[in-house]
Amino acid sequence: MSLMRQIAWLVLGVVLAALVGAVGLSTLSARQLMQTQLQTKNADNAQALALALSQQQGDAELIKLLISAQYDTGAYEFVRWRDAQGQLRFERTGAVRPGQAPGWFRGLVGIDAAPGVAQLSNGWNAIGAVELKSHASYAYDTLWLASRRLLAWLLGVGIVAALVAWAGLRRIRRPLDAAVAQAEGVLAGSYGQVVEPRVPELQRLTRAMNAMVQRVRELFEAQAGQLLVLREQVHHDALTGVSTRRHFLAELDAALQRDDGPVIAGLVLVRLRDLAGLNARLGRGAVDDVLLTIVTALQAYPESVPGCRVGRLNGGDFALWLPAQGVAAETAHALADALRASLPAFGPGVQVALGAIELPRERPGSVWLGEADAALARAEHLSESRGGFVVEVVADPGVGREQGEGLWRAQLQEAVALERGRLVEFPVRDRGGRVLHLESPLELQLEGGFVPAAGWLPLALRARMTAAVDLFAVGLALKAIAADGRARCINVAPASLADAGFLPQLRELLGQWPQAARSLLLDLAEAAATDHFERLLELGRQLRPLGVKLGLEHAGAGLAQVERLYQAGLDYVKLDASVLLGVAGEAGRAAFVRGMVIMLRSLALKVYGEGVVDEMDAQALWDCELDGITGPWVTASGGL
Repeated sequence: MSLMRQIAWLVLGVVLAALVGAVGLSTLSARQLMQTQLQTKNADNAQALALALSQQQGDAELIKLLISAQYDTGAYEFVRWRDAQGQLRFERTGAVRPGQAPGWFRGLVGIDAAPGVAQLSNGWNAIGAVELKSHASYAYDTLWLASRRLLAWLLGVGIVAALVAWAGLRRIRRPLDAAVAQAEGVLAGSYGQVVEPRVPELQRLTRAMNAMVQRVRELFEAQAGQLLVLREQVHHDALTGVSTRRHFLAELDAALQRDDGPVIAGLVLVRLRDLAGLNARLGRGAVDDVLLTIVTALQAYPESVPGCRVGRLNGGDFALWLPAQGVAAETAHALADALRASLPAFGPGVQVALGAIELPRERPGSVWLGEADAALARAEHLSESRGGFVVEVVADPGVGREQGEGLWRAQLQEAVALERGRLVEFPVRDRGGRVLHLESPLELQLEGGFVPAAGWLPLALRARMTAAVDLFAVGLALKAIAADGRARCINVAPASLADAGFLPQLRELLGQWPQAARSLLLDLAEAAATDHFERLLELGRQLRPLGVKLGLEHAGAGLAQVERLYQAGLDYVKLDASVLLGVAGEAGRAAFVRGMVIMLRSLALKVYGEGVVDEMDAQALWDCELDGITGPWVTASGGL
């Protein structure tokens, strides 16, 4: 039983005890008074009757007549005349008057007044005694009515006291409930503050809770800051601050595998020629400035174009990943113009070669690097004859042929309307190999075949059709869950959150499948937390009562930059493959992953890993205490 309920019962018990005690004590006092008054009345009436009978000079008939007259004029139970020897000479009795008081009340209070007795005489001769006893019915009725009035009055007072006590308990309960909600929020990863109440004891409790929550929040923020520092040390080049070769390649592989990227993308390689000769002629410090100038030119793109990545592949080689179509050649020439204007200031002989490629994103990473290296080698060869800054651009022969937006929209609308789609299932397993849930990306049937999300999602983004397609995928997942009871995870595009009709339609759809909804998981990209935090909050508030679990996918170090991640109401986070690839062979990367897990666990979140490709990485991730992993190796081997 809760504390408030115990206090309420205690207050109720005290009020009832006081009520019963007051009524009982008042009734007993009134009973004693009534009984005393009846005894006094009996004695007085007996004396008065005896005086009147003694004046009749022993005339028996007159005595009987007076006794009858006395009986008829008073409410008596009996009036008796006994002679000097105690023999009954005359008696008048009658039935007991019922009265208004119930029988149980009469039996409970029990008024028993002694009869009045007085001696009769004829001159100096005793002729007997007279006895009389008044009916107690009137006393019972008076006592009954008085008790009822007292009980009604005390009940009214008790009700008022109970209402006042209830209001007081509510006032006390509010800060207690706030303290409990605050403590539960800490367990759930929320660090809210509570207004201090006026009650001194509760004020001290609230102040202590606020201080504790603030301390936990500061620890979380300090841990997030340490993760950012560790990320810089592990993933970024010490001189330039851009991604190391290993991390850039991991980011490239992860970008090529994602469903939310463009169909066609670009890659630009930049090489500072004759690095060893420049070090000898200009000195290491000057060459470092040259490298920083190149990086400054490259970093202008990630700051303005979401999804761009910059990395340092080796001493003088840099790479720029461009998740957009038709911009690789333009970007390479713009970089060449910017470097042509700034690098000659460092002295003669500072030259760069640039190679740019544009390919369909389904090509493997090795093809991307091979084509880009070939383009860069040709640019470097041409620069020997031409001098200065040379750009070589290579595009896939099929690149550039695209359909109109209206045609893509029509095909997507037709696929959704006719339910031409299917869910592909990839397991997420725990350390014991048990399937936690199924990742279920949607394939749409377009142009006669089933197209994975990597093919249709960019088109849906351009046609602003993501909300309709996501609702279609959720509907398929709910039907599948209802059929076999297995939990499934659906990817929701952040762009769908911007659609005003998406959330109401989603709630309506989930309401049609209330049981299946409890086994549904919804993934949103990390960008939903960094760029659309308020919409993410609203999505969680709307879906949590329905039992739907909400999480972030493709998550990396960007989570540490989300200031209010503890308020997002998430259930889990899936770490991106670019964070996890190669974790088995790099202690710093493993330490970063372990730090991420500790930070997210402090927010009561489950932590899963994406894109696991080999057993060594899987074992290293289990050592980092992840809750589950998914990826090609998990699907092929069963996660064991």
